[in-house]
Amino acid sequence: MDKALIPEGLKRCPLPIFALWVLILVGVVGWGVVAGGAVLLKALNLTGLNDYFGFGAYITADLAIIALGAGAFFSGFLYYGLSRFIPALKELGKIINLAVIVGFVCYTGALAVLLLEIGQPLRGWFGYWHANVHSMLTEVIFCISCYAIVLVIEYVPIVLENRKLNEVKGLRVFGHSLHDVMAIFALTGTFLSFFHQGSLGGVAGVLFARPFAYRTGLFIWPWTFFLFILSAIASGPAFTAIICRMLEKVSNKKLVDRSVYDLIGKIEGILLGGYMVLKIADTAYWAFVLSPRFGLSLFDYYWGPYGIWLLIAEIGICGVLPAVILLSPRGRSSNFLLFGAFLLDIIGVSINRFVMTIQAIAAPVMPFDKWQIYVPTMYEVAPIVAMLAYCVLIISLSYRYLPLFPREKELNRA
Repeated sequence: MDKALIPEGLKRCPLPIFALWVLILVGVVGWGVVAGGAVLLKALNLTGLNDYFGFGAYITADLAIIALGAGAFFSGFLYYGLSRFIPALKELGKIINLAVIVGFVCYTGALAVLLLEIGQPLRGWFGYWHANVHSMLTEVIFCISCYAIVLVIEYVPIVLENRKLNEVKGLRVFGHSLHDVMAIFALTGTFLSFFHQGSLGGVAGVLFARPFAYRTGLFIWPWTFFLFILSAIASGPAFTAIICRMLEKVSNKKLVDRSVYDLIGKIEGILLGGYMVLKIADTAYWAFVLSPRFGLSLFDYYWGPYGIWLLIAEIGICGVLPAVILLSPRGRSSNFLLFGAFLLDIIGVSINRFVMTIQAIAAPVMPFDKWQIYVPTMYEVAPIVAMLAYCVLIISLSYRYLPLFPREKELNRA
């Protein structure tokens, strides 16, 4: 039965090995569900959150995974929106299915973890029905929810390409009909993601009582609004490329042409380079102009575990360095340097989300305040690890039973 579900002409690992892999992932997900259930029953006092830290590991993980999931909307925008004007972008069609699935698991996983952060999930619907129109988080909750629905719609035609499902005429026609209008959903997703990625940054930027995060800006948008968008599109496709490369290593097969990775590297290099220029300018203005207005200097924001090394790691090691590598044709020609730069890029955006969430709260803002240390508990770690296991599980099942890569058969026949 399992072989009948695998795409025709493609080989996959033996079922017992795959079943064991799935069992391990399901076990990790179950561990996270039990921990999350305890939080829902006994409230947030089980976590490391307190009067100082209203945001913690849940939000950090959500912001990071949503940024990395940006590969779905940005790849869709490039492929469905710009490839008719820039033919070279049609190469992304060879990896677009994986980008959609990565976006799907990132957003649905983030929503599941977010259910724990809101404290009273039975009142989660208040954000929709009693929307605070003056809050950027209102726009975030609507856009993330709508884009998650868009990703489900984009995922459905990929699922219907399954060998057995494709034999059902009604499902086959429905799937092909969705394919024909997929550009509309992809571009709708671009619009939704553009604004919620920005508003996630805008929330930090308008916190004038938190000098570490506060920024001036353009009209109602602080600079962090635009920096969050740019950092997301400068790292999301890199995350998709890394996952594709991991699938190639695990399966010992070529799944896409090397030219796809090179194209992603070139695009990410340009975006990351532009982001670094703006990020460094923003950091310099914040450190030497904005912060002194609050009576603070740059080193007042860094102490103990939240040391200056975070700034060096985010901007220097995980920002400027990968940007230089990706902008260099010689750097992109080396697999080690190319995928190393992708990995550093991913780590850099994750550090950014950490410091803009946790370090911003940890830093003292009043003369009588002290630095606060946030330590997540098992009830925070377990659901986050479970979310990652869920992502791996869906990607594993999709790779095994769906024809994700149009060139897989041809590349492995040669």
